[in-house]
Amino acid sequence: MPEPLPRGDDPFDASGVTRGPDGIARYDHLPPSVVAMVRASVERHPEIEALVEVGGERVSYAELWERAARVAGGLVLDGVGRGDRVASLLPAGLDWVVGFLGTLMAGAVAVPVNTRFAPPEVEHVLTDSGARAALRPGSPLPSGNPEALDDLVPGDLAAIFYTSGTTGRPKGARTTHRNFLSNVETAIRVTGIDRTEGPSLRNLVSVPLFHVTGCNSQLLVQLGLGGTTVVLPTFDGAAFVRTIVEERIDTLVSVPAVYGLTLARDDLDVDLSHVRRVSYGGAPIAPALVRRLREQLPRARLGNGFGLTETSSIATFLPHEWAAEHADAVGFAAPVVDLALADPDEAGVGELLIRGPNVVDGYWRAPEATAATFVDGWLHSGDLARVDDGIVRIVDRAKDVINRGGENVYSVEVENALAGAPGVTDAAVVAVPDDVMGEKVGAVLVGSGIDVDAVLSHLEQRLADFKVPQYVVVTGDPLPRNPGGKLLKRTIREGTTWGRPVRGR
Repeated sequence: MPEPLPRGDDPFDASGVTRGPDGIARYDHLPPSVVAMVRASVERHPEIEALVEVGGERVSYAELWERAARVAGGLVLDGVGRGDRVASLLPAGLDWVVGFLGTLMAGAVAVPVNTRFAPPEVEHVLTDSGARAALRPGSPLPSGNPEALDDLVPGDLAAIFYTSGTTGRPKGARTTHRNFLSNVETAIRVTGIDRTEGPSLRNLVSVPLFHVTGCNSQLLVQLGLGGTTVVLPTFDGAAFVRTIVEERIDTLVSVPAVYGLTLARDDLDVDLSHVRRVSYGGAPIAPALVRRLREQLPRARLGNGFGLTETSSIATFLPHEWAAEHADAVGFAAPVVDLALADPDEAGVGELLIRGPNVVDGYWRAPEATAATFVDGWLHSGDLARVDDGIVRIVDRAKDVINRGGENVYSVEVENALAGAPGVTDAAVVAVPDDVMGEKVGAVLVGSGIDVDAVLSHLEQRLADFKVPQYVVVTGDPLPRNPGGKLLKRTIREGTTWGRPVRGR
């Protein structure tokens, strides 16, 4: 069994963390369920604004609870029982939240469906989950007498989040109430939220709610603290900026590309002094962008988060004090998370293993995939990482390593270097088949007026020669990403025409 790595200069509050006989660390005194957590917020602050749908309704905690409880009652009338799965195909907004909470209040299992899935993928989720009911756009939510179970326990299954299928058919991560609640507590601690701030907090959700970042690390955190969640149903740059200003948003979570595009807007001459927390993740961030964020938002604490669907969102976090100096890192293990490396090479790079109460117990109806991924209590993440003094750096997905004539090239390392290259706003690095070397390094660059020679010169000053791309394609189109912001490498490999190499060897 792997030995947990030393935590290094751990920056997080670990008070009230204890280990059970299984060796897993847990937070003491969490609520027994998400329903109990939300009920407590409703009882403390029934009149506080709970949810705002941009362009739609605004509801208080008391109103949100009443609507969700009526959905729970309607589901029960429709024959939905404890443990039955309820799929949601709804877009982000008030109905999505009401349907999600109503499902949990009925003791059922929420199955958020990725609205970007193709019809065969949607059908797979509905069939694989065995959904007893489905909440669909254009159809009224179930309605009945208010219901809200009060005997749910931490180990009860609460949701099944299907992975985005970047490495095959989507698999359903079995998420319990304990998984949800552990992540809520982690998010509060790693971002440094003062719980007394709760009712005054205003968080903008501009990422999908069917993804663990939007649901677990934004919506549920706010519901636990008694703050306000503002949901932007469809991302638009102008609406994003306008909403931050008009709704006095203090907390933002998104991918680096969104912040880069936002800071480049002509209409950004607005007061953003109320923004206090800015978190990012899902892709490398350029040190220059971190500096610009600090300059533009001087009162905001920055932070880089890393996690997976299988970790219920946050596994590691790089707090503000480390954000500029270690922009290429994803931070320290969360207070209840243990990390290990499987089969590290001579450079100290190995597959990142993760253990904690936030880690799901397996995949729904997929015993072989579960056995391969969850071993002796450890999640095999599929990410290759290096850990120095407790600080984690993701260097690649195990399946995305480029083997160039026997030399391993970690694509994320090259992408990190490209993040600061002149004119480059986004980049993807993948393998290009080669008859002699097996594979060579290819890069797709996003930007306007990019000087490829200048980019290569930039890389040659920062990377070993064999890591510098030999094939380069420049495009003005956005790169394909999953809802968590991670690059769809397979799509890029299969959809790119490389042409002639830009450099030899």
